[in-house]
Amino acid sequence: MKKGRTPGKYSKPVKEGGKVRPKKHLGQHFLKDENIARKIADTLSLEGYDQVLEIGPGMGVLTKYLLEKPVDVYAMDLDSDSIAYLNGPFTSQYLPGRKEGFTVLEADFLKYDIHALFGDQPFAITGNYPYNISSQIVFKALELRDQVPEFTGMFQKEVAQRICEKEGSKTYGILSVLTQAFYEAEYLFTVPPGVFNPPPKVDSGVLRLRRRENYKLPCNEQRFFQVVKMAFQQRRKTLRNSLKSLGVPDNLKEDAIFGRRPEQLSVSAFIELVRMLETEQ
Repeated sequence: MKKGRTPGKYSKPVKEGGKVRPKKHLGQHFLKDENIARKIADTLSLEGYDQVLEIGPGMGVLTKYLLEKPVDVYAMDLDSDSIAYLNGPFTSQYLPGRKEGFTVLEADFLKYDIHALFGDQPFAITGNYPYNISSQIVFKALELRDQVPEFTGMFQKEVAQRICEKEGSKTYGILSVLTQAFYEAEYLFTVPPGVFNPPPKVDSGVLRLRRRENYKLPCNEQRFFQVVKMAFQQRRKTLRNSLKSLGVPDNLKEDAIFGRRPEQLSVSAFIELVRMLETEQ
């Protein structure tokens, strides 16, 4: 924790209805359950970092529990109303007279230059993510994997389950393989629609991703991303057909792995597949 803020207790609830109205075009569903907010904050292990980036803080129901932790908190939102609320009434209520260790940013995480904020320092990511861009947020976090030892938060339940799914399932796909190649993925608990304002039409799910101790792949990582995406873009086809455009040598196509479909391959099998392709090309 760099700015020397002493963690305090900020247990007063944000008043329901407050000063920020959820905006449909931003995919906002504000969490209003204090217990769930605290549970999400507690998904962070605080191991290997002292900075946390919260994406989509809204009215700060999760933020204030993050502020109880011995970390610097950066709250990033596209909604100017949320930014004004967090810099004004929220700060006055939960951080009276000081803002050390708490930074509010009006920015788009998908476009923002994170290195301008954290340099090369490690940081964790958490939040109640907008459902319409949650997969994109995960892909961006994967690009930042050298700096992100932990990633937690709330997604649409089906997306959270897909990220954590294992091979052999119909929902196992690109997001599952690429995430689990670098992180241990754990689905933690389900959240019902009624604890949000407005309630979404689906259940939500909270997950935790902890970066693997040895997260550098024993193959070309750029090639790994290419092969995984190409394989699942035609997931009903065998790898022999879906990877045809890679110019796989005929002798290699005879290997049994090319007779399988992508959802049948574990992460380690995909890594081995990429290594086979590298050897032959």
